Amino acid sequence: MADKDQEFIEFVVKCLVSNPDDVSTKRDVDEMGVLIELTVNPEDMGQVIGKDGRTAKALRTLLRVMGAKNNARINLKIIEPAGGKRAPAEEKPATDEKPATDEKPAATE
Repeated sequence: MADKDQEFIEFVVKCLVSNPDDVSTKRDVDEMGVLIELTVNPEDMGQVIGKDGRTAKALRTLLRVMGAKNNARINLKIIEPAGGKRAPAEEKPATDEKPATDEKPAATE
C-alpha cells in the first residue's frame, strides 16, 4: 500500500478544488497508524470540507476502506491555513436575564 493512500487522496482532492497546484500531502507512519496531512489553498477549504463537513467525512471514509483492506488505520488531517477565512470562535456573553417561558405572569391586584 505504501504511498497509494497518499496518491489517492491527492488525486481526489485535486479534482475537487479550483487550485490543484496548491494541494500537497504529507504522510507519517507511527504506532497509531498512518496520518495523512492535507494542505490546500485557503480559497479551496470550503470545497474540501463541504457542507456540514460531508466531503471531508467522505474522504475519511474512503481512506478507512483502503486501510481496512490492508490492515492499517489511516487518518486524514486537513491543515487549516494561517490566513483562513473562518472567524475565531467567540464566547457568548453571560446574561443575567431569565430564559423566556410560555407561562403568563401571575395577575397582581
